[in-house]
Amino acid sequence: MKTLKAGILAVSLFLSGYLAQAQTTYKYKVDAEAFGDNSRHWYGIADKGNVINPLPNRPRYKPADIIQVSDNILLFQKNNGGWPKNYDVFAILSDEQKNSLTASKNATNTTYDNDNTYNQIICLSNVYTETHIDKYKDAALKGLDYILTSQYQNGGFPQYYPLESNYSRYITFNDGVFEGIIRLLYDIKNNKPEYAFIDGDRRQKLAAAYQKGLDCIIKTQIVDNGKPTAWCQQHNEVTLQPAWARKFEPPSICNGESSGIVLFLMGLDHPSKPIIDAIQNATAWFQASKIYNTRIQTIQATPEQTPFRLSTTDRVAVTDSTAPPIWTRYYELKTHRPLFCNRDSKYVYSLAEVARERRDGYGWYTYSPQKVLDKYHAWQQKWAPGNDVLKK
Repeated sequence: MKTLKAGILAVSLFLSGYLAQAQTTYKYKVDAEAFGDNSRHWYGIADKGNVINPLPNRPRYKPADIIQVSDNILLFQKNNGGWPKNYDVFAILSDEQKNSLTASKNATNTTYDNDNTYNQIICLSNVYTETHIDKYKDAALKGLDYILTSQYQNGGFPQYYPLESNYSRYITFNDGVFEGIIRLLYDIKNNKPEYAFIDGDRRQKLAAAYQKGLDCIIKTQIVDNGKPTAWCQQHNEVTLQPAWARKFEPPSICNGESSGIVLFLMGLDHPSKPIIDAIQNATAWFQASKIYNTRIQTIQATPEQTPFRLSTTDRVAVTDSTAPPIWTRYYELKTHRPLFCNRDSKYVYSLAEVARERRDGYGWYTYSPQKVLDKYHAWQQKWAPGNDVLKK
């Protein structure tokens, strides 16, 4: 009888603990947009290479469902500590889908592309800090070890690790890869409370990785015609020179990715002279590369099916004297002309010369440098008084 009562009590305590956890309201909410690119790609692109694909009419977890979302993140993590891209961490998965993910743990298609790996680590770190559930800490530490392993000796990071034989092995600034990793390392270095669980030895290694990454940013800033400008989407991992990615992504000065890097550098306290110089030179480049009186319009167009995608709209550049300054995604090395490119890798110099499918299916223009220019004077007055590059 005593044994039976003890058993009932144990079950009761377990169920009450489970229900208490299930009913807990947490302060932290998962940042849905941090995983937005992955979700949009999962639902928008039927990738036969995916271990699982979306099931029709399935509900999704909400940002407040941090336990369920974190458990998904653990399911998607590979044994090497990284994550593959283009899955929805908010998806409510079937048992069959979960089993498929568990069976694919040894796959090595792990990447930083589409905001991957560093955002999973950020999420898990916050969830562990709030819940103290060890499996989230362990997975975050495993992800941080993946970052340490994937970093080149020169401080750069590839898009995929293990390394592949294509452009993904290049040092990648594209889509915020380098920026996302370096911001995470910076927050760890600065002892943000959600990373308090990181042990001393690993913390030292991460601090060294941060410094190497910062040095790599400085070393890869493009010096063109004898003057530092900005960065390319990707740089050769050995020579550090601008490099090709996809056939329509040429080596060039890339203002969108560069803006994110400069904004990160602007946020550093007591920046060194090399960092100050990098910011000054990039800001001067953004000012010099402005395009005035131009607005990009999306217009309706007859649907056009191509081997790559269905195009249902078109984009045109129109003259508009009221338009704010805009920048192209690419500027040609040496000439500094606004640069465009087709899938045949041939350069063209206007949006109208780009094939329709690429014209409306790729972001050829950006307003991102304006964010740097808007913050510049406050930064300059604090860290570079008397040297306003926008007045030169």
